[in-house]
Amino acid sequence: MHGSASAVGPVSEPTRPDTAGLGTVLEIVAAVRSGATSAEDVARLCLDAIEAAEPTLQAWCHLDAVAVVDEARERDRQWADDRASVGPLHGVPIGVKDIIDVAGMPTTNGADIPVDGAATRDADVVARLRAAGAVIVGKTVTTEFALFRPGPTTNPHDPARTPGGSSSGSAAAVGAGTIPLAIGTQTAGSVLRPASFCGVVGGKPTVGSVPRDGVTLCSPTLDTIGMIGSDVEGVALALGVMASDPENFTPTSVDDSLRVGFCRTFDWDAIDPDARDAVEAAVDGLADDLPVIEVELPDAMRDLVAAQRTIMDVEVADQLAGVRAAHGSWLSPGLLARLDDGDAQRPDYDRAIAIAAAGRLALDEVFGHVDVLLAPVVLGEAPSIDTTGDPLLCRMWTLLGTPTIAVPGLYGANGLPIGLQVVGPRGRDGVALGAARSIADLLADGIPPGVRSAT
Repeated sequence: MHGSASAVGPVSEPTRPDTAGLGTVLEIVAAVRSGATSAEDVARLCLDAIEAAEPTLQAWCHLDAVAVVDEARERDRQWADDRASVGPLHGVPIGVKDIIDVAGMPTTNGADIPVDGAATRDADVVARLRAAGAVIVGKTVTTEFALFRPGPTTNPHDPARTPGGSSSGSAAAVGAGTIPLAIGTQTAGSVLRPASFCGVVGGKPTVGSVPRDGVTLCSPTLDTIGMIGSDVEGVALALGVMASDPENFTPTSVDDSLRVGFCRTFDWDAIDPDARDAVEAAVDGLADDLPVIEVELPDAMRDLVAAQRTIMDVEVADQLAGVRAAHGSWLSPGLLARLDDGDAQRPDYDRAIAIAAAGRLALDEVFGHVDVLLAPVVLGEAPSIDTTGDPLLCRMWTLLGTPTIAVPGLYGANGLPIGLQVVGPRGRDGVALGAARSIADLLADGIPPGVRSAT
């Protein structure tokens, strides 16, 4: 089993993160705007929490505490000079995955290749977050080129287990309650899987809705910048800022007219039995408050996981060809083997693209009958630290380009978080976020019977 207790140590009781005792993202913003606290105080509390957790967590690869405090003080000066002009994320500390450029910081991409100097400008998403008032804390650990070789980061609920990947540091830092938000990216399952393993919210928006300038790409077809956070509303707010489209990312109100479909997917039998039980118990419990029907996905979607693998592997080989030519001796054996595998799959690429197009049409038909889908997100509890887990259950939705939100509140046999994913139609991110907010609240406030069987 993916989360066998024999391979790992004892676990701590998972809880909903309360960042450094500051509450949700919106509560942090409200407290700073009202003068109840300052951006500097918020930053210092987060830095203290990071300092306490970091010896075990190892979520950060670049952090300059002095620079963080200086930026927070600048936010306080802005608030004092013109309170009406402060942005929607004013004073909120945010981590940045280390494949994304931050001015004055190196971008190492989780690789062993020596890096000379620092980025000279912020990636577009970082610039937008700063303009909205966020305080950039530093760079969070990623796997090698955002793929599969684990970094040093540990799971905040059990240091013998993986936090997931490739957005390992981002999810662990939020899951440990040290920061409220951190940027992640997803090519297969690199936002939703680590968010689920760390017991937090992971938001992957509609593909193409968030700009990728200043980001190291793995797969131009698949790569999507997302956000990991302590709560759905905070993730939604940050996604809207990064997309420069707050209206489309405002969570919609949910009532009994929302049509919710539960799909087990084609890989239900690959899921650990305790995780299957938790998902079914959660869906049964949610059905008391939301109209949930079971949905069987059409056969046209059956080959999407294989197609995603082919597209990803071929495009990764293309994207990293120059890196391999210049720095091949610095790349891990696993990455080199993956690049060879991508080269070998080139004859299958066009067929995989066609399968993806047919799958999108089939999914459109599914969304003619439901507004959102619920689906399992991970195969079980976080496995051991020498892997990042399997993105199997996320691959299809990433290929389809849907907005997909991982919500916490489900737990496996050892009491570790596993989560649930909410899938919406392409371009209707607010619908997915609205449903995710309601589902997360229901799971947090009235956990359905049987979901936390280990406690």
